[in-house]
Amino acid sequence: METTGGAVSWDGAVNAWQVAGRVYRMGRREWLTEAGWRHAYDDGVRTVIDLRNSREAQRRDTDPAVTEAAWSGVTIVAAPTEEPDDPRFTAVCGPYLNDPAHYLHNVRLYPEKFVAVFRAVAAAEAGAVVIHCAAGRDRSGMVAAMLQDLAGDPDQLIADGYAKAARGINERFRTHGPPHAGERYIDDAELTRLLERRGRAVVEFVRELDTGTFLLRNGLSEAGLGAVLSLLGSRVAP
Repeated sequence: METTGGAVSWDGAVNAWQVAGRVYRMGRREWLTEAGWRHAYDDGVRTVIDLRNSREAQRRDTDPAVTEAAWSGVTIVAAPTEEPDDPRFTAVCGPYLNDPAHYLHNVRLYPEKFVAVFRAVAAAEAGAVVIHCAAGRDRSGMVAAMLQDLAGDPDQLIADGYAKAARGINERFRTHGPPHAGERYIDDAELTRLLERRGRAVVEFVRELDTGTFLLRNGLSEAGLGAVLSLLGSRVAP
């Protein structure tokens, strides 16, 4: 484990980073080895929040062999952030979410889903929390940006958080290949240009959303928000 915002080195973890305080993000949990689960547990992780849709949450033949005992003591919470077959979602976000320019649309379509995510974070006061999706880039990036907003991070740190995750999964695509035809490895020059735009978009997303106010207006309690802020090591008012 590194300092705030740094890479996390749990064995097998892909695109794993500290968001703030006791909150982390990563790609698919199925990439963790048994040793990786021990490393996460030793770093205080007691809750893993899966942002994927149910049909995505399954093992692949290339995943390490891991028994359920490996995550004993860790609560796995399913908290998807979208309805992938909802025509309102696909009309805006395409077949899947892959650009911060669409984050605000996603959040406004499903406010109850995001409140559920943050309730799950709030319920994990006893230990550290990991949020994850598939690549660890966009659904995780969307929620991580909201968490960074609550933590009081400045614009540049929020943009950097997205960029690190985008570069992290891009490197995975270089070494292991992309998971489907919708993704590809992007060379550094192109990625740098892309991240300039996407970095601005992720900052615009949280500044327009106003995370704390959004969550309270949609049903998160003051106590729940306080618990999230405590995990983030923040006392920033909503």
